Amino acid sequence: MRKVILFNMITVDGFFEGIDHSIDWHNVDEEFNKFAAEQLNSAGILLFGRKTYDLMAGYWPSETATVNDPVVAYKMNTISKIVFSKSLGKAEWQNTRVFNEISLEEIINLKNQPGKDIFIFGSSELVSTFTELDLIDEYRIMINPVVIVHGKPLFANIHHILDLRLLKTRIFKSGNVLLNYEIKRNKN
Repeated sequence: MRKVILFNMITVDGFFEGIDHSIDWHNVDEEFNKFAAEQLNSAGILLFGRKTYDLMAGYWPSETATVNDPVVAYKMNTISKIVFSKSLGKAEWQNTRVFNEISLEEIINLKNQPGKDIFIFGSSELVSTFTELDLIDEYRIMINPVVIVHGKPLFANIHHILDLRLLKTRIFKSGNVLLNYEIKRNKN
C-alpha cells in the first residue's frame, strides 16, 4: 500500500506561507534541490489544492524552471497530479486531473493501488482536510531558519491533537532541518 506523505517548508514560527502567499523566505540551495529531486523519485502522484496548483502550474512548466532546475522541473511536469477544486473546469498542466471534491473512498482506493507514494505539497486547506480524515501517513516538515512573524500556519484548521512519532531528522548545511513523522496509530 502506498503512503500519503505531506512535505512542506515552514518557518521557525510555524508559518508555511507569508502575507499574500509569499514564500520568498524559502531557504533553497543545491543541497535542497538534490533532496527535492530524490524525494520526487518516490512520488507517483502529487496532490494540490487550487491555490498551490496555480502557483506550481505557473512555474514548473516555464522556461525559467527548466533552465534553473531542469531535473526537478522534468519530474514535476511528468508525475501524475491531482488538483482539488470546485471551480476549476479543466487543468492545463500536463498529467493533471481535477477532482471536485475529496472522497475518502477515492483516496483510499488511490492508496491501495500499486505504485509510488502520493505527496501533498503546500495546500494547507487540503492538509487540514486530509489530516481530519486520517489520510496522511507521514509528515515531512522542513523548518527554515527564519521567523516571519505574520503568515498562514500549516496546521491552522486541525481540530484534534496529532500524536506523532519521529522517524528521522536531517540537518542541511543551510540550516534547514527536516523532520519526518508518522501518526501514532493503534495497531490492534
